[in-house]
Amino acid sequence: VRDRRSLDEMDGWLPPGPVARLRSGAEMADLLSRHRDAVDNTVAVAERTAFQLRSVRPRLPDQKVPEGHTPISWLRHLVEEGRRGCYGDDPVAKDRLATELDLIEVRDFAGYFLIVSDIVEFARSRGILCQGRGSAAASAVCYVLGITVVDPVFYGLPFERFLWVLREEESDIDVDFDARRREEVIQYVYAKYGRRNAAQVADVITYRPRSAIRDTAKALGYSQGQQDAWSRQMERRSVVPGSRSSEGPEIPDEVVALAQQVMGLPRHLGIHSAGMVLTREPVGRICPIEPARMPGRTVLQWDKEDCAWMGLVKFDLLGLGMLSALSISFNLIAQHCGRSWALASIPRNEPGVYDMLCRGDSIGVFQVESRAQIGTLPRLKPRCFYDLAVEIGLIRPGPVQGGAVHPYIRRRTGVEPITYPHPLLKPVLERTLGIPLFQEQLMQMATTVGNCTAADADLLRRAMGSKRGVERIDSLRAKLFEGMAANGIDDDTAQDIYARIESFANFGFAESHALSFAGLVYTSAWVKLHYPAAFLAALLRSQPMGFYSPATLVADARRHGVVTRRPDLTKSSVGADLEALDRGGDDVETGMDDCLHDHDESEIGPFDPDRDDGDHRRDTHFAVRLGLSDVSGISTETATRIIAEREREPFTSLDDLARRVELGKEEVEALALAGVF
Repeated sequence: VRDRRSLDEMDGWLPPGPVARLRSGAEMADLLSRHRDAVDNTVAVAERTAFQLRSVRPRLPDQKVPEGHTPISWLRHLVEEGRRGCYGDDPVAKDRLATELDLIEVRDFAGYFLIVSDIVEFARSRGILCQGRGSAAASAVCYVLGITVVDPVFYGLPFERFLWVLREEESDIDVDFDARRREEVIQYVYAKYGRRNAAQVADVITYRPRSAIRDTAKALGYSQGQQDAWSRQMERRSVVPGSRSSEGPEIPDEVVALAQQVMGLPRHLGIHSAGMVLTREPVGRICPIEPARMPGRTVLQWDKEDCAWMGLVKFDLLGLGMLSALSISFNLIAQHCGRSWALASIPRNEPGVYDMLCRGDSIGVFQVESRAQIGTLPRLKPRCFYDLAVEIGLIRPGPVQGGAVHPYIRRRTGVEPITYPHPLLKPVLERTLGIPLFQEQLMQMATTVGNCTAADADLLRRAMGSKRGVERIDSLRAKLFEGMAANGIDDDTAQDIYARIESFANFGFAESHALSFAGLVYTSAWVKLHYPAAFLAALLRSQPMGFYSPATLVADARRHGVVTRRPDLTKSSVGADLEALDRGGDDVETGMDDCLHDHDESEIGPFDPDRDDGDHRRDTHFAVRLGLSDVSGISTETATRIIAEREREPFTSLDDLARRVELGKEEVEALALAGVF
């Protein structure tokens, strides 16, 4: 299997017996029976050479700070500057920041915040859209440094969700970047810290049914066609079925038996989607590294669990397709409509945006475009920013498995009264109508009614995302019930509260994460409402992403009055672009001026499906011209060559096009079928 050859092809290269294995102590004693001292001495050698691997735990790279400052003093200086801009003289925020900074100092974690802040500053200096998310959104320090956009003081997010003094493994900050330009950020990190001190975390790819059947069939000498036919039967299966499966051709017993043995074993190493490790000493001294297939990258041979156990601090630099789409939208709007927008400048609390979402008009909108979300939006009728976070957190496995979705909707629509499992839980559950939806709420439930410490609550939270979550939660069961009894909670109510916590063992969703994503939900909905043509072009350029095909996105835009034009050899760009319509008028932009400024949340009001609040669209004078790369069978590279040759000299004939761009027969046919000539 490892050599990707059949047994017949490997004949002569394989050992005559199963000798490539670790022998037991008894076998070694028998083999070396004439040298008993050799066996006994291995224990002495092992005792002398053994050491704790964690004793070589690496440190973070040194950060350059102004003279007279240490990393923590410089971090305090930056936080104080950010506090004045974000909070002014708010005493609650001031106390919260002081508490967080003290804990960061105790954990010697100041360098981590400075590194992430530097990476974010680099991205913004290059015009790369980025935004922190996940548990880091519960940190006020991250907020005032500009890493995240959610105010944890306003929303009451517990800092323990992110960092706690008794927490064994290190926390990490997830930052989303424009997916098209994420590589620029990664290469900046490599350039600043060096290939010897920076590496990406590996991802151990294990055998699943399809790959297990294919690889074992190949090793046993079956043909490529048989491998394909049998492996196709494994689609969407989590286990290898018996050879007598009723679906498709019968799989030989020997293939099934071997495939079942290798299930779950490591197959190969990949690169983690986001994780990077930075160290002061060369990282190769702690963990084996290897060059990645992609040029300019180094990858560890450990996965994220190994790195966490060792104490290697991980930086998650993720690529997000919606940030790419928004970046392209902003560029198209600035180029064609003459108005500049950024994530921070989008007008807040516009009633029209919430009206659009209440109608379920959310195809292409970040995180709320699935069929389940579209079906839920008209029932929930979001009328404020927090409602968007609830919408994101509600349609998740945790609330569905815990039976929270329908009760929440009934309470939201007034069919069911709002109640709480216990009066003590009202401050915790009031914002979600008495229904626990988020991990932070379950942590607060444990501390409020179970008298758990913040460390216990953090342990509970981490258990929710662990494969062994149920077992870990069970270990805290006794302490929870003791605390609930001390608070006068009867056994039936205590069992009900515990059942709600247990249902989130594997699928709990973070409120800080939902709030971070809610910002992108609102922004993408705002752009779709006001610049639907630019938004369509951006989505098409950012494919593949989201739930829908380009054809579905185009059809939805046409329903909103967007004119789309087919690809044209003489007019199209590489990707979709805006093209002026032949309409009169001196104004480039249309729409209402009321859409250009912030609104107070009180201005949103209840949803009225019959209300006509005017035309919000601002790019009415533009159509979307599909790009050459939107033609099926034409790659971005081919489209780029066509545009470059067209700008150098117009094409005189089809033969001239095919010759100068070196097009194949299939590519010429694809262009002809798309009507580009």
